[in-house]
Amino acid sequence: MSTDLDPAVFRQAMGRLISGVSVLTTFAGGHDHAMTADTLTSVSLDPLLVLVCAETESRWHGAVLEAGVFGASVLAADQRPLSDWFATRGRPLHGQLDRAPHHRGEATGVALLDGALMHLECRTTEVHPAGDHAIVVAEVLSIALPDTVGPALVHFRGRYGSIA
Repeated sequence: MSTDLDPAVFRQAMGRLISGVSVLTTFAGGHDHAMTADTLTSVSLDPLLVLVCAETESRWHGAVLEAGVFGASVLAADQRPLSDWFATRGRPLHGQLDRAPHHRGEATGVALLDGALMHLECRTTEVHPAGDHAIVVAEVLSIALPDTVGPALVHFRGRYGSIA
């Protein structure tokens, strides 16, 4: 069955892909910047590369271009409130990490969320314009894996869920 090429239908179709939920962080202009993302993707093993996609109008996009580095915290199922918070448009820039327990990454100094399933610290290597978004390709500088891992926060058909 074919449907019209409508952005709402496209969003619905892409919502049928299950995706993990991450919070991306960077530091620029004297402030922490963060956003929720479901586009953290492995690109290459040699060198270690990932990509993320960011709306070009977002504060995070401008900040990561300035900083050249970012962190990715892959969220556990019990971190849904953090996902909601960092997905809130117009939230205050000052103090936005106050409600998110975090520490600073050793490789980049960006905020990494405590309790996450894993952390990556990355250096931007390429940025590709892609419609109303940019594809940010980055080299992985550090990987942190906790000793124990609980269920992951996932997004499917516009809703949150978890998978162990």
